[in-house]
Order: sequence, then structure tokens, then C-alpha cells
Amino acid sequence: MSENNYITEILTKNSYKIFRGVYNDFCSKAISEYKFELEPLDYDGFIEAVENKSMQCIILKENEIPTAFLVYNTYISESIDLDIIHCLGSDDEQTRIKLLVEKFLELTSLDRMSKVISYPMLGHQSSFTADLTAYGFKFIGLAVLRFMMGNALSERILGNMKLSELEEGYKIVSYIDEYKEAAVNVIHNAFKDTQDAIYDTRYKSIDGTRDIINKFVEGIYGEFLPEAVSVLLYNDTPVGFVFANITGGKIANIPLVGIEEAHRGKKLSEHLLHRTMKTLVDWTKYGRRIFSEVNVTTETNNYKALKLYRRIGFREDFCYPHAYLLPKR
Repeated sequence: MSENNYITEILTKNSYKIFRGVYNDFCSKAISEYKFELEPLDYDGFIEAVENKSMQCIILKENEIPTAFLVYNTYISESIDLDIIHCLGSDDEQTRIKLLVEKFLELTSLDRMSKVISYPMLGHQSSFTADLTAYGFKFIGLAVLRFMMGNALSERILGNMKLSELEEGYKIVSYIDEYKEAAVNVIHNAFKDTQDAIYDTRYKSIDGTRDIINKFVEGIYGEFLPEAVSVLLYNDTPVGFVFANITGGKIANIPLVGIEEAHRGKKLSEHLLHRTMKTLVDWTKYGRRIFSEVNVTTETNNYKALKLYRRIGFREDFCYPHAYLLPKR
């Protein structure tokens, strides 16, 4: 596709050398402008990912020189993940985004018959919302909260948190492998009707949720921390979970919190989260594992969750729109 002197095409070996400049420009801004927690793949690592098909890249050329690109993947069978849109400079950015998105929609047309497009619009990308609205994308607001290790106020809030007494029959333990199938059922029931299930449709089915849990437990989404995962037992049956993993470096994450409906409304989430956070803080304090922070993401309109995280010592860092486009069927 072309407009004026622009051409969009799939990145191939013919463009590897001239693509390096715009990709390295993205790398220099990944943390400062796009809120990446870790450095992205270096150029050679990115090219390797493109060649082994774990990433797909569309480039936009201006006078034969790449000045923008879009990266996506279909690693999750139920969705198409749009990972990043980056433009070199801000000149005519709206037109370049339009052309990249249209090429992306063209290339994924067949997959979009059954798959949702999921696009976390981190950092500067949040300014693209108006451009995507024209193509039918909808948006969910997400908030990122952080508990910074060594922050005296956050640690004091956690340490002084007063918990209710657990009712008879309840206890909290660490994760063991025999709880995995229970985790699948609890997380499925907790997430199947939430906004998360809109852009990650795996939550809508038991098999899809099993895929998510398997990837956490097997370390696909980062190092799994079973001792820090808190499991709520009722009469020795698992009915609630708070998962924990390492997304990279010294950054820990709480990706999943779920309790069966019959056990909600008893402040049991506080107990679960408190135990997980106390474990991670103590590990850092006593040198067993060193973390710089623990982070969590929740919807900006989930006031109950936001209030709970604040009570434990988390503080909002930033918000961003998560775009999604439903299947064409």
C-alpha cells in the first residue's frame, strides 16, 4: 500500500540493513516513552524472532528508507497481539499510523474472522486512540500500580495492615502442583465474565484458562514463584489464588487474583495478597531473593481492586488504554 511517497510491506531480508536505524530508535525510547519494564530485544535478537516467526513486522518506507514499523504476533491461538507501533519522529505520524494499521488489518484479515486483536497502548501509543477508533477498536482503561521495595511508607502500610480473623475452615498455604486444576477452575470462574476475557478470550473456556495457568506454572510468562503464590483452602479444597511471578530482572508481578464466588465478600483477598506481598518483601529484606518492586495491573474503573491494592501499600504509577477489536464473525 502506498500514499504519497510511503510504502508499507512485510520486513524481509532485503530491508534488514536499512531497518536497523528505526528499530534502534525505538530501543532508545522503549523505557522512557513506551513504559517498557525491560530493555527490548536487541536488533539481532529481533531479527531472529522475525525469522523464526515468533514476531511479524510491517515496515513503512519513505523514499525507500524505513521510518515506522508495527510488530504483532499470533502466539496465543485465540488472539492477535499487536505489540508496538513506532514512528521515527512525529512528522506526518497520523498518516504513517493509518497506513501501518491498514496493512496490518489486511494481512490478518483471515485470522480476524475468529480472533480478537489485543493491543496494550503503552506510553506514547496512548495518543493513537483516535486513529484506531476509525477502524472499530474499543478501549479498556488499565492502571499499573507498584509497590516499591525499600519505600518506608509502603512497607509501613503493609506491616501495619490489620486483617480480620479467618473463619473456621479457611487457611492459606503455598502453591503445589496438585492445586493446578483447581486453579484453572477458580481463575476461569473469576475471569470469564470480566473485561480481561474480552481481549484474552482464553478466560472464557476451561481449556483456554488451562493454557494460561500452564504458561504461568511452566515459566513461559516469567519465572513462576510457587512459594509466594497464596492459595486459599476451605476444608482443604482450593477456592482462591493469588499468583506471583518475575517478569524480568528484579521486577515481581501479581498477574492473577481470583476467589470462587461463594467465598467472596469476606475480605479473603486481603489475606491472600498480604501473605504474597509479605513473602516477597521478606525475601528482599533478608536477601533470599532481591526485588526492586512488585507491580499489578487492574481496570481503572475497578474501584474495589484499586482500594485493596492501596490498602496493602501499592500506588498508581500510570494508566493506559488497552485496545481490542472483536472478530469479524
